[in-house]
Amino acid sequence: MNSKDLANYIEQTGSISKPWLLAQLRLQKLAERRAELSTEQYATELADIHKDLMSLGEWWIGLEDEVF
Repeated sequence: MNSKDLANYIEQTGSISKPWLLAQLRLQKLAERRAELSTEQYATELADIHKDLMSLGEWWIGLEDEVF
């Protein structure tokens, strides 16, 4: 799934409030731009996405059946 398809899915399912899907979208967009970026730029952006994802904490507790 490319970033456009993923963005469309997020929009169509009303999932804009699901930060884990937004992180997946950011990762996909980064992967699509990989050839344009220097190694340092790529690593910086990847680290930023990772930091944001880790800050979500254990958001899934109590929602396991819904999100997995």
